Amino acid sequence: MENITTNILIVGVGGQGVLLASELLSETAMKAGHDVKKSEVHGMSQRGGVVSSHIKFGPKVYSPIIPYGQADILISFEVAEALRAIDWMKKEGFLVTAITRLVPPIATGGKFHYPDDPVAELRKKVHRLLVLEAEDIARDLGDVRLVNTILLGSLSTDLEFAESLWQEVIRQRVKEKFVEMNLQAFARGRQLAGSVNKGTA
Repeated sequence: MENITTNILIVGVGGQGVLLASELLSETAMKAGHDVKKSEVHGMSQRGGVVSSHIKFGPKVYSPIIPYGQADILISFEVAEALRAIDWMKKEGFLVTAITRLVPPIATGGKFHYPDDPVAELRKKVHRLLVLEAEDIARDLGDVRLVNTILLGSLSTDLEFAESLWQEVIRQRVKEKFVEMNLQAFARGRQLAGSVNKGTA
């Protein structure tokens, strides 16, 4: 059997929930029977710096690091971070990004110019793009920290894992008092993805 590995890169800013999202995704892939490897770069996560997580799953995974330009899927919690990480994706890759704009400390030292319209820049570079007002949706659901499960919900429509498997992992890994809220956020993400033609967005 061909050893097909799926490579997913998650990027964002410290405190947004990147690491929890990577844990939920990795656990779901493992429960689905895959070999999974995960590598995280915390950076200045406690001070709002850039955070990233590499996740690879398949019949057999030998390294946790995604080679440059080989990510099948990019998930971004911050729209300019999506633009910064875009070259890690395959040309035919799928990008799911929140429209949130946060300028991390690395962007204030003169080395990084925050783009005027990062979404427009992304549309020039990516064929399969899903842009979500995830932070506004999370607030409507009761907690801005729900962005991670909203993004995972949208991503889940592009993977073969059963919805019930994702729900099981959320129930197991999220604190009990936040479980129902996260399940609602996950369902909302799936609904949003289903309403968008990802091939032409």
